[in-house]
Amino acid sequence: MTIELSNAQWFKSSYSDGGEACVEIAWIDTRRVGVRDSKNPTGPALIFTPGQWDAFTACVAGGAFEL
Repeated sequence: MTIELSNAQWFKSSYSDGGEACVEIAWIDTRRVGVRDSKNPTGPALIFTPGQWDAFTACVAGGAFEL
């Protein structure tokens, strides 16, 4: 499946320090959330459904990915 992302409005978290080492997200439509590396805006993007996005952000907030 190919999803058109050229018109997506990408943004960084308000918690971002303004640097380049961030992820950006975009609300693609009512059914998808895009995530990409701010250092590589023309590179690949991950696409989540709203349920997947909620589960992912809950894991991040809960520390599931801490090293």
